[in-house]
Amino acid sequence: MGAMANFRTASLAALAVALMAGASTRSPAQDHAAALHRMTGAPPIAQERGAEFKYLGPGSCSASACHGGIQPRDTTKVLQNEYSTWIVQDRHSRAYTVLTQPLAKRMARILKIGDPESAQRCLVCHALSVTPAQSGRKFDISEGVSCESCHGPSSAWLGPHVQASAKHADMVRLGLVDNKNLVARSERCLTCHLGAPGMEVDHEMLAAGHPDLTFELDSFSSIEPPHWVEKASDSREPIDDKLLGVRIWSVGQAVQLRQSMLRLARRARGKVWPEYTEMDCFTCHHSLTKSEDSWRQQEGYDDRRPGNPPYNPARYVVFRHVARVADPPTTAELEHSLSEIDALVAELQPDRAVLAARAEHAAALAGHLTTKLQDARYTRTETAQLMREIAADGDAISFQGERAAEQATMALDSLYLASANQGPANPELRQSLDEMYKLLENPSAYSAPKFAAQMKKVSAKIRE
Repeated sequence: MGAMANFRTASLAALAVALMAGASTRSPAQDHAAALHRMTGAPPIAQERGAEFKYLGPGSCSASACHGGIQPRDTTKVLQNEYSTWIVQDRHSRAYTVLTQPLAKRMARILKIGDPESAQRCLVCHALSVTPAQSGRKFDISEGVSCESCHGPSSAWLGPHVQASAKHADMVRLGLVDNKNLVARSERCLTCHLGAPGMEVDHEMLAAGHPDLTFELDSFSSIEPPHWVEKASDSREPIDDKLLGVRIWSVGQAVQLRQSMLRLARRARGKVWPEYTEMDCFTCHHSLTKSEDSWRQQEGYDDRRPGNPPYNPARYVVFRHVARVADPPTTAELEHSLSEIDALVAELQPDRAVLAARAEHAAALAGHLTTKLQDARYTRTETAQLMREIAADGDAISFQGERAAEQATMALDSLYLASANQGPANPELRQSLDEMYKLLENPSAYSAPKFAAQMKKVSAKIRE
């Protein structure tokens, strides 16, 4: 488990934050609030609804009789140790502290944004950045990505939500984010782990030292670590689905694809193009070898002009396997749209209006697939078959680049763990998956032939 744990820990550390870019006629806090509202569908927050929507800070949740207990409880609707889990184990609680480190200071100096501890480009995702008018008396921005970052401003629902008669839908109307809904949960995560309007990590930021953004809902949830039990709204009982992890993975992938297409459309219409974060980083940023040893040159460039970086397909090449089962006609149309997008991006200077329109169409198709997947249930047999199909596609996935290989690794890992919840463990498969993680430890030295060979070993170990 060591390689998997190290890779996941490094991924979460790299993905804890995104930085804000772009100008607006509104304040940064207003941009942040409006972006979250658009992404989640939650009720508008303080500056759009009035003073009743305020952020009170995690201290309002920390009493031992509320969410600050030490041991989880099984006699109440919630574990009641959620705050304790967050403050001790969750990297989100230390997201602001990252801004005090030498690397953050150096990045801010390169970007010419002043002190990262006060720069909105940093605070928009490293903390809960709100105006004084939105902040309760005990609110402290240095507490990082705290409870209300994910659950919404609590002033209107904090009191009502502890009442015996409280209904989840009513709390959502009072500003609580509906994280029981996997689509809304994914959207909330992706505001920082992919980007949203006014909350972008671009190539300039990567050049300054910010990590690239990757995401997979089920894997990232498992290492947060979870401070919740998956339950339906207003239910005391856990959802009766031992393979729920498969659904979480698939919905997260569908939403990520939709939001990545919307991001591509925004960037195609933006001031700077090409925006290289939409492309495969390691086409350029890889360890150099002798030409005769280069698997990239050996593989060739298909219809792409040699030297032009390709679009990064990582958010689709694995997801397509579950999408084809959920809705074959929509998936076929989506694959056609993505092929057009891939060709346009590789031109470097395409008709940007056409590219944006294609991306928005693909986003709509991904959204349709999302509705098909959000209530899906899977059997152990179906999960094993899905794993086989992904592993059997190892050659195609591997040669799409390191980011695609990373998504395949996280997907197979999530599907394996979900399957193991309903049957015996498979230690040989577990070991093979750990070997996949090891091949990703140095992304610039990634070798598609080696990864493809390991995918074949994984495929041979899969069983129901």
